[in-house]
Amino acid sequence: MAILKKNAFSRRIPDLVTEELVAVLSRRASFEFKELFDIVHENLRARNAASGGEEMLRLRAYEKLQNLVARGAVKKNGKKYKGLPSALAHAIAPHNGHIPAAAR
Repeated sequence: MAILKKNAFSRRIPDLVTEELVAVLSRRASFEFKELFDIVHENLRARNAASGGEEMLRLRAYEKLQNLVARGAVKKNGKKYKGLPSALAHAIAPHNGHIPAAAR
């Protein structure tokens, strides 16, 4: 029987960009992307985690935001984005198959 080897890298935890997006969108306010990115970028710079250039970070943040929209954690209305708090909590929860002690 052949053993399948997984060569692709898989991240099990959310990255810093997603964490900052979730933190900002949890404020119950609507943001346009430019305004949202400015806040996320400042927060990442404060954490010394904004590497790779601003344009690359903008592209990554937009991609992460669209993933959150596709998963139903963020609602898009025109050009405004608004986080849904209960769904955002699940968006950053670890997906490794373990059930948290509080949920048992």
